[in-house]
Amino acid sequence: MSMLIRKFLVGLLCTLCLLGAGCAVTEKKSAADKVELQVAAAASLTDVLQEFAAAYEAEHPQVKLVFNFGSSGALQQAIENGGQADVFFSAAAGQMVRLEQAGLLLAGSRRDLLENELVLIVPRNDTSAPADFAQLADKGVPQVALGEPRSVPVGQYAEEVLRNLDLWEQVKDKAVFGTDVRQVLAWVESGNAGCGIVYATDAAHSDKVQVAAKAPAGSHKPIVYPAAVLQESRHKQEAQAFLAYLAQRQDIFTRYGFDVK
Repeated sequence: MSMLIRKFLVGLLCTLCLLGAGCAVTEKKSAADKVELQVAAAASLTDVLQEFAAAYEAEHPQVKLVFNFGSSGALQQAIENGGQADVFFSAAAGQMVRLEQAGLLLAGSRRDLLENELVLIVPRNDTSAPADFAQLADKGVPQVALGEPRSVPVGQYAEEVLRNLDLWEQVKDKAVFGTDVRQVLAWVESGNAGCGIVYATDAAHSDKVQVAAKAPAGSHKPIVYPAAVLQESRHKQEAQAFLAYLAQRQDIFTRYGFDVK
């Protein structure tokens, strides 16, 4: 092999190594630059937001959505105690108002995005289950699954309905209280509770329960889902862009049974 060819091959090899190193640096930098948005969201939003994540990340590959699902009250308290989040998506206005009053929301970022309904559910094909809210007071109904009213919005709405129907005093002593709406749903699905009160969207999610009745009109305040960027977010611009996307993709919410604002 001539000296000229040898020099050419050595030079080519060095160039390829440099290009490979450059690509590795670029890939490493790209991964490091990816933004993780922490979203604290009501448990009743679990399924719909997971679909949103797939759609949003496909269109915005520089963003990864990380969800913390739970009761809105527990999430609110975690945020108040310094828990990290970029976005809060609540199943009720009260929790959002308290964070706003505490100065923990980015001014002007709140959006009221959705509405929901409250329903009484029973195990599918259970002919002995109560057929309406009035029957919850019957002695033949041993347990009623509810969200914990002190911290779970669906429990607060349920208590409001039962008080307005003059049923609370008869029902409260046989109520079993869940930590969020999905626990209430799971108890009725498994038959551990013969009935429960959940959101219409959660009932629609399950093939193991059926809706016995809807809460009567005017028996509770409107179920509104607000979302906002948190003041302590390190990614305010990306968080606001995500909220704007949620507002634009109403089709996904309606497919899961939510009413859009």
